[in-house]
Amino acid sequence: MSQLEEIRERLDLCDKKIVSVLEERMDIIKEIMVYKKENGLPILQPEQEKRQRKMLLTHVDENTYKDEILDIFNYIVENSRRIQAKTLFTHNILLIGFMGAGKSTVSTYLSKILASPQVEMDEEIVKKEGMSINKIFEEYGETYFRNCETNLLIELQKKNNQIISCGGGVALRDENVAEMKKNGKVVLLTASPEVILERVKDSDDRPLLRGNKNTEFISNMMEQRRPKYEAAADVVVNTDHKTVEEIAEEIVVKLTRDDN
Repeated sequence: MSQLEEIRERLDLCDKKIVSVLEERMDIIKEIMVYKKENGLPILQPEQEKRQRKMLLTHVDENTYKDEILDIFNYIVENSRRIQAKTLFTHNILLIGFMGAGKSTVSTYLSKILASPQVEMDEEIVKKEGMSINKIFEEYGETYFRNCETNLLIELQKKNNQIISCGGGVALRDENVAEMKKNGKVVLLTASPEVILERVKDSDDRPLLRGNKNTEFISNMMEQRRPKYEAAADVVVNTDHKTVEEIAEEIVVKLTRDDN
């Protein structure tokens, strides 16, 4: 055996050790998730990741390969989050609710903390149609836009473990709700008309609120939609005066209870 072959054999041995240790680590992650669920502990604990990283920094502080090791650990943490998500959920999470309820903000955070793909339905439709939502409404009308939503939902339900932020009108169609339920859990985010107005008052991309940015109009429209929203929802979470971390934790806890 040449010296190079011997070195490569040692490298193969290292790889086997890495695979074994990573497998053990992933099993521990799953064990932690099961324990949290069984004992009613907070599921999402980003502060724990910070503690782990701080400890890791002490281990590699003077290591020759510090930057490379930290880079690898970023991927390990990312995939640990993905395993947590798959342990908790085997389905998509769909956020519905009135415009300004917090769907986009919450979906972004959930996507990060669960390392799951995020889909903004409105953004996807804008990409597919090559024009803004306002323009779609102006040129083709609301019915055309609603059909775009339905077609996109059908596509999305072919994949698992996505965080999907639905447009405000998606849950108003029964066929859409049926599609969402095929491979997903529906989370209704609610907020008071006053909070909604505060969140959307500076947005120009709300065609249904054009010229009607006041609490009375918003309250009336919310009340019209409420029965459909509530009928579609698996769980309901109010977002008034809560941090995105608090909202996300409440969603995950309620969904895991619902699954059980």
